[in-house]
Amino acid sequence: MIPAIETVPLQTFDGPLAAELFLLARVFFGGVLAFTGVNHFLDLEGMAGYAELKGIPAPTFSVALSGFVLIAGGLGVVLGVFPALAAGALAVFLLVATPTMHDFWAVPEDQRQSEMNAFLKNVGLLGASLTLVALGALEWPYAIGLGLF
Repeated sequence: MIPAIETVPLQTFDGPLAAELFLLARVFFGGVLAFTGVNHFLDLEGMAGYAELKGIPAPTFSVALSGFVLIAGGLGVVLGVFPALAAGALAVFLLVATPTMHDFWAVPEDQRQSEMNAFLKNVGLLGASLTLVALGALEWPYAIGLGLF
């Protein structure tokens, strides 16, 4: 017999230091992704060249668009501004970018480990993004408070 698994809906962040830890996690997660987006603009030419090698259409536009998504999504998560939308945009970016830019199965052996590490890092970030999407309907502590819900 398989035991029943019950879920308890998450209502608040009322555990000891839960609100502060959630804020710290948002700053780390969103801040790193926003910083990555800034780098898309600081090295637009170099990243566009790499995107072109990977077969990305309109590479300069694509890099600029992805940089904008990373900055807006990252800051949205940090500040708690439209958090479900911000985290969802990051999730979509990671879902598209991960297999296209870090296709470790299709690169030469000397690049395989580096691309696999980047692929797996992005999968972890995708998981975190999806977690934040799921939490997007809650009231986030230390947030500006603009949202869809």
